[in-house]
Amino acid sequence: MIAVKTQGLSKEFRTGFTMKKVSALHNLNLEVEGGDIFGYVGPNGAGKTTTLKILTGLIYPASGNAWILGRDIRDVAIKKDIGFLPEGPYFYDYLTAKEFLYFYGQLFGMRKREIEKKVDELLDLVELRHVKDIQLRRFSKGMLQRIGIAQALINDPKLLLLDEPMSGLDPIGRAKIKEIILRLKEDGKTILFSSHILSDVEMLCDRVGILTQGRLIDVGSLDTLLGSGIKSIEIVTSHIEKDTLREIETVAEKVTLRDEKLVIVVNGEEDKDRVLGIINRNNGRLISLTPGRKTLEEYLVEKVNRGAAL
Repeated sequence: MIAVKTQGLSKEFRTGFTMKKVSALHNLNLEVEGGDIFGYVGPNGAGKTTTLKILTGLIYPASGNAWILGRDIRDVAIKKDIGFLPEGPYFYDYLTAKEFLYFYGQLFGMRKREIEKKVDELLDLVELRHVKDIQLRRFSKGMLQRIGIAQALINDPKLLLLDEPMSGLDPIGRAKIKEIILRLKEDGKTILFSSHILSDVEMLCDRVGILTQGRLIDVGSLDTLLGSGIKSIEIVTSHIEKDTLREIETVAEKVTLRDEKLVIVVNGEEDKDRVLGIINRNNGRLISLTPGRKTLEEYLVEKVNRGAAL
């Protein structure tokens, strides 16, 4: 089932003293499959947040249509199946974690016992039960992001929309958010999230959409976008003499010294074989050989620069 579908979705804003029209989103045609984790990426101002706000009904499109779980986004009833965490959300500082979630449960018209049970489940999910009676003003940014995800789940939504959920978090905080997202996928939820942390997108997502200047310029699985072929090969070696190093440098794309080991990057199987032959002939020691493909970051920069040049 298609969880999210947009057709010809466009949005304009008026800015500045002259109230000049600026296109934030142009003719967006997007589909997100049910049960997928979908990464929505692009530079600042590309239109990612605008898209999520249209889907939640916070703003209205200038033209086009959108559907969530097969129902028009103008249908108010569909909101009960959506969970949303905006970028930089504002929380009621003097509420405790438990009070905060209870409040959102009441907004959805949930019964007291139902709320209490759900709050306990969500505090366990985001690993915050031990601070349930602490006011939110005392939470770290990572803890606030996790309680934000918990509030987005209070209504047990089928679709979760997350705007930069890992922005500004340290590695431990990011790891916890990623773990939560993967657990939600296992529970059958569809997750659409925007992010600038492309390594996390590569790790988590089934499919990715690339947006720039309000236009969707590419969409697909990572294998489709990046290809399954080898882009470069990293060779780590040691016991290399100066003459051998100079010979390797004539073949390699890049050679660096790291912790008294030589790290060599070559393009393609032919150059790999030549470098390995040089190492072997000169009694060097091979430590590791790691093939690598193009990263999402490299692909994004390439696509955005190409789009900007058109």
